[in-house]
Amino acid sequence: MPGVRDAGPVSRTPPAPTRSGGWVEGDPAGDRRFLDLDGPVRLERGGTLPSVRVAYETWGTLAPDGGNAVLVEHALTGDSHVVGSVGPGQPTPGWWPTLVGPGAPLDSDRWFVVCANVLGGCQGTTGPSSAAPDGAPWGSRFPEVTIGDQVAVEAALADALGIDRWAAALGGSMGGMRALEWAVAQPDRVGGLFFLASGAAATADQIGTQTTQQTAIRSDRCWAGGDYARGEGPVAGLGTARRIAHLTYRSGVELDARFGAGVQPDGRFAVASYLDHHAGKLAARFDPGSYVVLTEAMNSWDVGRGRGGVEAALARVTARAVVAGVDTDRLYPPALQQRVADGLGVPMRMISSPYGHDGFLLETEAVGTLVRELLGV
Repeated sequence: MPGVRDAGPVSRTPPAPTRSGGWVEGDPAGDRRFLDLDGPVRLERGGTLPSVRVAYETWGTLAPDGGNAVLVEHALTGDSHVVGSVGPGQPTPGWWPTLVGPGAPLDSDRWFVVCANVLGGCQGTTGPSSAAPDGAPWGSRFPEVTIGDQVAVEAALADALGIDRWAAALGGSMGGMRALEWAVAQPDRVGGLFFLASGAAATADQIGTQTTQQTAIRSDRCWAGGDYARGEGPVAGLGTARRIAHLTYRSGVELDARFGAGVQPDGRFAVASYLDHHAGKLAARFDPGSYVVLTEAMNSWDVGRGRGGVEAALARVTARAVVAGVDTDRLYPPALQQRVADGLGVPMRMISSPYGHDGFLLETEAVGTLVRELLGV
């Protein structure tokens, strides 16, 4: 199929990770910086965390008036490593390559770019695999968190960094939810909004898909109610969850063009080998407990909750906005972005891609053009 490029190798044998992944205290910090928030941190659904550590990365220099700060929000299995190489403590390269750096759309010679690992995550910010006050991992005791809770923690980080107002907040998928929550919850602190391949509220289709992924993890005999030991864990269940998710991230057209009904010499369908590859990669670097916590935050997402509905919430936004979707996205179809664009009174922008939802990560040239437009450069 014209326009389809190889997005990664297909393994010949299924990978077999031997432990659940994720960064833990004692691992190399890599490019991360850390901020410890004084507690308690009270959460939207009634839980409390006595303290929270936030892992984040920055590029560029903050202007004396703090006016050049840009917030980048990562998606479900992303982290603070937007750009950069693999290294100690950084098991994957940057997930949005070419978007940040000198001369890039987010020009680090001009902008101070910040990306934080999300609350509930597993790459340095407090989550289920982090130590609770008794020294053991939080595990099943980790409270439910919402997108609003995650933004509240990011607001505390912004305060600590001396950032009163973001020149722009941008993100795709789950990152788009947090960018929109920022613009709705704290409109005076957001000058620009880039909302990409996301929605204003979870749909039944998304909730159904994500609860099925959660069931795959919880059904693994090593789940242990969420209190599995480091070095063990439900890696098989997480791998199955990733296979399910990855089918929603890519388009059927692309998968058929790349793999069709082809069978490899080992007897596996080529597309099954591809899914095995991605399942193993995620299980080696991500914590299953975080996967459950974060997909549940996505399931509960509704920017209009407690605000009179989605349209009333969108009316609170004062930021200039760019809203964009991917034409082949079957997880967050363009109608969801159209609703947000209509609510904000801006045109809906369409990125053409054969890659489905993952187009928001892969079509960096098109994304970069929209980022430059938002920032007026």
